[in-house]
Amino acid sequence: MNVAITGGYVVPVDGDPIEAGTVLITDGRIAAVGTEADVDVPEDAEIVDAAGTWVLPGFVEAHGHLGVDEEAEGWAGDDTNEMTDPNGARMRALDAINPADLAFADALSGGVTAVVIKPGSGNPIGGQTVAVKCWGRTVDEMLVREPVSVKSALGENPKRVYGDKKTLPSTRQGVAAVIRDALMKAQDYRAKREHAASENKPFDRDPTLEVLVRVLDGELPWCQHTHRADDIATAIRLSEEFGYRLVINHGTEAHLLADTIAERNIPVIIGPLITSRAKVELRNRSLRTPGILARAGVELAIMTDHPVVPIHFLVHQATLAVKEGLDSETALRAITANPARIMGIDDRVGALRPGLDADVVLWSGDPLDVMSRALRVFVNGREVYTFDESRGEGITVDPFYKEDLT
Repeated sequence: MNVAITGGYVVPVDGDPIEAGTVLITDGRIAAVGTEADVDVPEDAEIVDAAGTWVLPGFVEAHGHLGVDEEAEGWAGDDTNEMTDPNGARMRALDAINPADLAFADALSGGVTAVVIKPGSGNPIGGQTVAVKCWGRTVDEMLVREPVSVKSALGENPKRVYGDKKTLPSTRQGVAAVIRDALMKAQDYRAKREHAASENKPFDRDPTLEVLVRVLDGELPWCQHTHRADDIATAIRLSEEFGYRLVINHGTEAHLLADTIAERNIPVIIGPLITSRAKVELRNRSLRTPGILARAGVELAIMTDHPVVPIHFLVHQATLAVKEGLDSETALRAITANPARIMGIDDRVGALRPGLDADVVLWSGDPLDVMSRALRVFVNGREVYTFDESRGEGITVDPFYKEDLT
């Protein structure tokens, strides 16, 4: 099936904007992007008139809890944290996602088409993250990649959770010790596994240590929940001790170590940016931080930590960061190409480029203008959200009643 989105102001993100551009979609993927003269539109293509709109890739949320911390469900819909084991590396966010969570429809209304869903930060090691699209009947249909990374937490959260239980870890040194102990066990496990393989002997697998070996081998990045500068320094220290790929998540005080972070090429997934200072770690939260990090040369993504900030406000955080000094081009990349690259899904999403999934959003104007809205949203080439001007509300296609199933 061919779909041609024509006549809009096309912003590919990884290339220059195109006046009166065309995005050609074939079988759910982007086939071509260019001017009307550059793109050969098949005669059988469905034409989507985008005149007067901005055409962009769907936004990518790099750190959220959609489907595992469900909207309006209270404790019954909260599967974010398995806080019965400080080392939850074997846990998978994939197994807890409810696609019926209202947040997925909200995401589409805000132009967000892909999200990396992470376990919570109650444990020193929380579990495996997963990247999904924001539309589908089951998480398996929505899947982009799994696992994407391993979530870990430093600072107040694990200290508070296990301190209340009067068990390890109840201090920052205890949290770091749990992480270090787990990674040392993974190193020993890997050596024993390799020895058993060389001797052609049976080996009892451990699901927790298998995941941590993948971190040590560089297959999975380590997404480190960390706010304060001292905790960021601990995160860097641990990563250099064990040699894994560190991604700083939250980074509230990352601006205080911007040069150190940039020198080590550590990406920062910054946010949430428009919350109250609800705990000590957030004392120095500032909308100026993204601009400071970007000017220092840090690769930056902006996230909502939904439901802390509602998922459809992702773009507004970028807008407010621009107001406080982040350049607009970097802000746009921070919610598209950058999070996709940082999370290793840039071969699927994050830009309008031939070969990528056809996740395309038509905006009424510049999405960094707070008055602009997402008018039409395509996921894998299928229109799944439309803003109805006459009714003044958005309409999301129900994935359980797709036309090809009736």
